Amino acid sequence: MSALARDLAPLALAGVLGPAGAGKLFGRGTARQAPRTALARLLRDGGRAALVLRVLGAVELLLAAALLARPTTPLPGAGAALLGVGFLGYLGYARTAAPGSSCGCTARQEAPLTWRAFARAAAVLAGGAAAALARQPWWTAAARHPAAAACLVLAAAVALTALSADPERRWRMPLRRLRLRIAGHPLAATATATATAAATAVAPATTQAAMPPDAAGAPPPVPLTAAGARTAVPVAATVELLERSRAWQSVSRVVRSALMDHWDDGGWRILQFAGVYGGGTAARPVLVLFAVDAAASLDTVREPAVRVSVIDADSGAPVMATA
Repeated sequence: MSALARDLAPLALAGVLGPAGAGKLFGRGTARQAPRTALARLLRDGGRAALVLRVLGAVELLLAAALLARPTTPLPGAGAALLGVGFLGYLGYARTAAPGSSCGCTARQEAPLTWRAFARAAAVLAGGAAAALARQPWWTAAARHPAAAACLVLAAAVALTALSADPERRWRMPLRRLRLRIAGHPLAATATATATAAATAVAPATTQAAMPPDAAGAPPPVPLTAAGARTAVPVAATVELLERSRAWQSVSRVVRSALMDHWDDGGWRILQFAGVYGGGTAARPVLVLFAVDAAASLDTVREPAVRVSVIDADSGAPVMATA
């Protein structure tokens, strides 16, 4: 089995380097993401960082092609192993100098780097070392042991998916959505109370009495239209409304990305951002979730009802929550 894994290593490694290289070289998001990576801080220029990412993508594509076409040649495997060493060194620098930045490893995601990036780099290093020791082409090994080869390739695909740069979007977030649909959203009671209060407090003629300020002295949210006029609101309008709210201002220092994901649930629109909580060696990547009234916009409210939750990006444990 170990010999089969060694001979299939070029195929698995090409499956890692090929998509990553294509994303860097041909992806439209490379130029946009490059200034937000630790590489831009290292080079002190976002344009040069984008150029380096594209060159790296070309190198990864060449190595992937060589691993597929000449799997028994030690040079492609050795080159991939050296690339893995370089990745580990770069990630170590990024973790120390710019913990809130993206690593730019796939040129697709802007989330701060986590232990998964180090695990992927280590996998490239180990895969390159194994590929350099391959004794027969991967297609020959797969033809001789088709069942075992299929199991190994499937296991490698599952492991790489688990170590992907965006596990939230690929499998964690769908599972969380399923849990919310089954168990109900924790803010559902708040949404019902808010809708009921709005329906009874707002007159059809859009006249309303003044309300006293809260304990902190700030005026309460004042709806500007009747609650019955609930229409579909574009996500961009919800984001614009959120970014003008006091809730956003209270945690904006934690946010480090643009909008990563969104969905509607129980009258609320959930907006997901990536961020970094804490500073120095205590800094850790987090997900910042905002729950905003799905029907609210700048035309209907001055200060929206917003709930904020900050959870650890790795464990999913809550870091802080505020109303």
